[in-house]
Amino acid sequence: VCVFDYFELKVFWASYTLGVFVCHSCSGLHRNIAQISKVKSVHLDPWSTSEVEFMNSVGNNAAKAKHEQIVPAFYYRPTHKDCTLLREQWIRAKYERKEFVCVERQEPYSAGYREGFLWKRGRDNGQYLSRKFILSEREGVLKYFNKHDAREPKAIMKINTVNASFQPTKIGTAHGLQITYLKDNSTRNIFVYHEDGKEMVDWFNAIRAARFHYLQVAFPGAPNTDLLPKLTRNYIKEGYMEKTGPKHTEGFKKRWFTMDDRRLMYFKDPLDAYARGEVFIGSKESGYIVLSGLPTSIQGNHWQFGITIVTPDRKFLFACETEEDQKDWIAAFQTVINRPMLPQEYAVEAYFKHKP
Repeated sequence: VCVFDYFELKVFWASYTLGVFVCHSCSGLHRNIAQISKVKSVHLDPWSTSEVEFMNSVGNNAAKAKHEQIVPAFYYRPTHKDCTLLREQWIRAKYERKEFVCVERQEPYSAGYREGFLWKRGRDNGQYLSRKFILSEREGVLKYFNKHDAREPKAIMKINTVNASFQPTKIGTAHGLQITYLKDNSTRNIFVYHEDGKEMVDWFNAIRAARFHYLQVAFPGAPNTDLLPKLTRNYIKEGYMEKTGPKHTEGFKKRWFTMDDRRLMYFKDPLDAYARGEVFIGSKESGYIVLSGLPTSIQGNHWQFGITIVTPDRKFLFACETEEDQKDWIAAFQTVINRPMLPQEYAVEAYFKHKP
């Protein structure tokens, strides 16, 4: 079943061996499993009477009931906004591997323990080296080892702070995954990939499973509808802006910015392991405001489309290259500022205020 509403599309495609209608984008992915799914254009290709009758006898709802009988609650269901890898592996999991009609086939991401090797980007030299990773729900950690026979891990990431997000464009590989976690309450990035797309998506869903079970214990009785959005998250916005320092007299410098929930982080390079700085963005009720433009006295910005973020303690000044970038960033900031703060977010805000 296609992941978005094919009735809204002007051009219809269909898998006449599965009996489902698909969108143009997913039709190409179905062609990758031609031994199972054969695709035609509804309007442009000839159809036999038997093919039409088969489509009429199955359809998307019946196919979904058949192929999605036991999808785990934590398993990520991609949308049209997601990367090709997630959408392709969702289609393969359903139709090729039949993972959602046989629970034993879900063990790679449902067992509560996963061990394997991933290519990890080196923090200093940028080279990708094979590293052993272990995910343990019982220990509540994801860890990796610098040497295959090492007894002690290089890093231990607590599941309660781990996030995973596919970043093929930024990392430069179709299977690139960015994993973040908090170390001393600061964000740490690691970038990994594997040649096998299934391997990467299995790791992604194993992380989601571990976080789901952690949250079920941390928030007993909370409905799945509250927990599932917290398993993994995509960034609200990323891109380059210029920034100046706290005195507003320093020259503006070009930096890569990432808006991750209420943390605005900036990096010298998009693939840096650590942020050069982090800014907490609170709510309007707490005195946070985003404004278009910069104070008239400000100089030194090469880009002309300014943004001012007013916090209870100081103003943060940024400049965008284009007016479109400026509007997009303001919209992103406004979305966060308009959202009331949760009780636990006040503790994070307090940490940022007293951060040396």
